[in-house]
Amino acid sequence: MRTVRMRIAYDGRAYFGWQRQDGFLSVQEAIEDALFDLLGDTITLHGSGRTDTGVHALGQVAHCQVASKLGDDRLRHALNARLGGSTVIERLETCRDDFHARFDARGKRYAYVIWTSRFKPPLGHGMYHWVRNSLDLGAMRQAAAAFLGEHDFQAFSNAGSVRHTTVRRIQSARLMARHNRVVFVVQGNGFLYNMVRTMAGTLIEVGTGRLDPECVNRALQSGVRTDAGMTAPAAGLYLVKVLYNEPVFAGRDRGPHGAPGAFDF
Repeated sequence: MRTVRMRIAYDGRAYFGWQRQDGFLSVQEAIEDALFDLLGDTITLHGSGRTDTGVHALGQVAHCQVASKLGDDRLRHALNARLGGSTVIERLETCRDDFHARFDARGKRYAYVIWTSRFKPPLGHGMYHWVRNSLDLGAMRQAAAAFLGEHDFQAFSNAGSVRHTTVRRIQSARLMARHNRVVFVVQGNGFLYNMVRTMAGTLIEVGTGRLDPECVNRALQSGVRTDAGMTAPAAGLYLVKVLYNEPVFAGRDRGPHGAPGAFDF
């Protein structure tokens, strides 16, 4: 028996979120079913956190205990062969026995992708949030700067979410514009339910002129949900990376023909 951790990417359109739930296919269920099919054991997979229906991941992290003679690379290949195409175990490694994907996490990085064009793009539906309006990037960056530091983010979470505290520390909040895409990238020590989507929705409304940049400061001070902007749709949200104090998945992913990519170095 050994503990393995995985870095997982998935297309959120195929699932009703991360967490297993009766009657609805989740990412957790898909991987647990693949483990059962491969190893014949009922195995519980522990993720770093939940993602909602329609939310994507590039770097979700999960761990479980397995009893298998398969090495890490062969185990990863065997699982991916059983997962279809909407979920990929990008990395898998044996780790210390007491590693916990959720409790050892020290922060997360998310990206929210906004596509701006006059007409809705014909490709990639459900992989971005489409906005046809002009966006004032300068105003959005001014508003995003107010997120930095430690604040009470009660106004940026769902009213029904239960947390011991709504205080979180945001370490970085950037807006990057490339052609017809604007990407909001935010990293913090933790996030409340729907917090990133509400941050993104607020910035979008600042960009379109419906809200002024100072609305973020007002919402942080008041804690009133209506002082912040809309909750942006799930389609644009990606869990990019989970942060740990220890090195995880270090080095390039080298296979029998070297590391994939244009250059092998």
